[in-house]
Amino acid sequence: MDPLLDFSGKVAIITGAAQGFGQLLAQELANRGAKLVISDINEAGVHKVADDIAATGAEILAMKCDVSKNDQCKLMVDTAMDVFGRVDIGVNNAGVAHEFMPFHQIDESIMDSQFAVNVKGVQFGMRHQIQQMLTQGEGVILNVSSMAGIGGAALGSAYSMAKHAVIGLTKTAAVEYGRANIRVNAICPFFTLTPMVTNFADAEQQQKMSRGAPMKRLGEPKEIVAVMLMMLSPANTYMTGQCIAVDGGVSAL
Repeated sequence: MDPLLDFSGKVAIITGAAQGFGQLLAQELANRGAKLVISDINEAGVHKVADDIAATGAEILAMKCDVSKNDQCKLMVDTAMDVFGRVDIGVNNAGVAHEFMPFHQIDESIMDSQFAVNVKGVQFGMRHQIQQMLTQGEGVILNVSSMAGIGGAALGSAYSMAKHAVIGLTKTAAVEYGRANIRVNAICPFFTLTPMVTNFADAEQQQKMSRGAPMKRLGEPKEIVAVMLMMLSPANTYMTGQCIAVDGGVSAL
């Protein structure tokens, strides 16, 4: 296997792995030799993903995890340590969106939900992943932000708030832990055809959304995951504190 994408022996934690980016990334890492602990609040869904991946011969465990709960994020790391003995990769992917609505209609409950999952969930995951990586002397973390975390997001203000916070967490951790050989980056996709988009936008809305990209289409999950793999690559050893747009050209406008 090309060493650029050889994850043999690496132990990866992925949150939000019952569908979308998390599911596909788990499959791709397993195909390249990684051992996995995956989680989701959808317990049945994440166990189905794990069963399908295990059928290919990969070593994988699934568990329910509400990332807004610190103790449950810690349990993911503890489980990886108990079973596999280390944590090389942490992917904080779990997130929630909210319905499109004007800024002045965003109420406290929406803000609370976005902060609990999209911000606290990332910080809790990073906290325990980093603590273990410090004892190992190395590790890599990838957080899933969004183009809404780089610029404004009309009709998505609370989501944008939360995803901007993910970038702040990413850059701060990269600065603090670079000397410990822990790389921390974030990926920032444009609208991509995962359930987070398709559950909120019908075909007509998706077409309107695609007009904002120079490529005039929405992203495919496999296109985002391909970049995630490169960001996590064991050969990618000097990249940290970066928030990478995968956006069909939106950031070039």
